Amino acid sequence: MDVLFPRTIQELRELFVSYPDGRILAGGTDLLVQIRKQGNKPSTLFSVEHLAQLQRVEVNETELFIGAGVTHQQLLECPIIKQHFPVLYDALSVLGSPPIRHSGTLGGNVCTASPAGDTLPPLYVLGAKIAISEQTAQRCVPIAQFIRGPGHTILKQGEFVTGIYIPLPMPNTFSAYYKVGKRKALAISIASLAVMLELNSDETVKNLKLAWGSVGPTVMMLPAVEDFLKGKILSDEVLAQAGEMVMLSTKPIDDIRASAEYRRHLTANLLFYLCSDSRLDSI
Repeated sequence: MDVLFPRTIQELRELFVSYPDGRILAGGTDLLVQIRKQGNKPSTLFSVEHLAQLQRVEVNETELFIGAGVTHQQLLECPIIKQHFPVLYDALSVLGSPPIRHSGTLGGNVCTASPAGDTLPPLYVLGAKIAISEQTAQRCVPIAQFIRGPGHTILKQGEFVTGIYIPLPMPNTFSAYYKVGKRKALAISIASLAVMLELNSDETVKNLKLAWGSVGPTVMMLPAVEDFLKGKILSDEVLAQAGEMVMLSTKPIDDIRASAEYRRHLTANLLFYLCSDSRLDSI
């Protein structure tokens, strides 16, 4: 298995023409495990560690751009992330372990398309768009359209992700991420929730986005629950009603980490925990 090192987007596009079964190697924290388990080795890997165009983090008045090759640790150390995108910072803080965070990339986490991927629920509530390079152009699609199912995206042969665009949140917006796992670190989430919340001056909900991980084939957003909570004060009674709606709407499975029934209860409990008064004091 050969490893090639393109230095520009165009070089990478040309490599896909010459080596149609080639795979992109960023951090390798998912890809190398998949190759070892499945035994389906590509003839060539395209390492993007020297491709500067994928290593950028840039911000303007309206949005943030994160190159697909930026590592989780680089984002944790970026003041912009902690200041303006705490929901993503929370997720990065509990992702894997220090070695994984230093190697793994945001683009890789998105392309792995695991419903348990820690950065995915935050990217859903943040309204992230995925930049995809085609052979002659680039297009952007919302992350909910990009991911089709566990391990499946809309990427076609020769296409690859160059980065992620994220709109800057409105001022006075509360956001947070929390996951439940079997351990404090190196744990795949049993269930997780990302929240983006803006309140009116009377403490009623103005805008709300919710995204659950590990309770469906993809990250689950429940517009009916968001609509139910809009205009209401997030009292214990209201959150309990919303929790019942969530339990009826999610589609968890039984697996080695937890039962479907346990996951359903977690979805409601996570909503109550992240939207309770004690968590909203920071608004």
